[in-house]
Amino acid sequence: MSSSTHGKVAVFSAGSWGTAFSVVLADAGNDVTLWARRPEIAESINERRENADYLPGIELPPSVDATTDVEKALHGADLVVLATPSQSLRENLTAWAPHVEDDAVFVSLMKGVELGSLNRMSEVIHQVTGAGPERIAVVSGPNLAKEIARREPAASVVACEDEAVAKRLQERCHSPAFRPYTSVDVLGCELGGAYKNVVGLGVGMAVGLGFGDNTTASLITRGLAETARLAMKLGANPLTLMGLAGLGDLVATCSSPLSRNRTFGEKLGQGMTTEEIYASTSQVAEGAKSCSSLRALAEQVGCDAPVARYVDEVVAGHMTAQEMMDAVLARDTKAETD
Repeated sequence: MSSSTHGKVAVFSAGSWGTAFSVVLADAGNDVTLWARRPEIAESINERRENADYLPGIELPPSVDATTDVEKALHGADLVVLATPSQSLRENLTAWAPHVEDDAVFVSLMKGVELGSLNRMSEVIHQVTGAGPERIAVVSGPNLAKEIARREPAASVVACEDEAVAKRLQERCHSPAFRPYTSVDVLGCELGGAYKNVVGLGVGMAVGLGFGDNTTASLITRGLAETARLAMKLGANPLTLMGLAGLGDLVATCSSPLSRNRTFGEKLGQGMTTEEIYASTSQVAEGAKSCSSLRALAEQVGCDAPVARYVDEVVAGHMTAQEMMDAVLARDTKAETD
């Protein structure tokens, strides 16, 4: 194992984003233990230096080890990076928490809102582990896993309510190709990250229906306005949504064919049902789960959220993608600042 300049980081789990962020952490000088649920993935990483299931063709650094042993992954780790599907976080973290070092900082890479509770991922981490805000951080921004694993230049936001912790994490994940900025607005970063998936689904539907750039640009812009409205209602800084964790992430998700949410939306636009799309892919499109949570969260605080509402209706099978586009266009027009 290479000598590290920082310390040990445990990353849960070995999907595409967890694996890609392990590359960033290793390049920044950390020793990384990547926990994989399936033994064959851990074996592939350790023996062939490749996660063939999720990031085929990308060689992983020697300072990334993989294991299926939770205790081994967490032993001595002062950072615990969580990259599981957001809807399974509570159950997984309940099992993992007893093995976490007492002062370890949790770093959420997840972009979703929990069904039922409407909790953001940082809130779930606090509820399960009892960790205070100074031990809970989030990383958000334009994070298409394959590009980051290929070390294409990218920037993101590291947010923690404790600015000193955010700065420490910034150092821990600043690699030659990955530039992190700091923020104390955890709420704004999490909402931007979750909401852009829902907008990405809507944009994908427009693409699947055969519409062009004017339509997608309009949806992206209205989606950003909707995200900012909800974020402000909940107490976030609206400027966060103009930055990497808001607009940056939104543009990447809505523009790229690598985006799972946009691809999922395209298939809806082409007439596939949600069940058919789930059956055809092993990848998780977070927006398909979070659209109902974000819709409910907006309704709870009296925030107008047509994009989340209509996307949720299409995902649930109550509306077609074409009906969604018609509904968006039929809405009463108001001043653009509304």
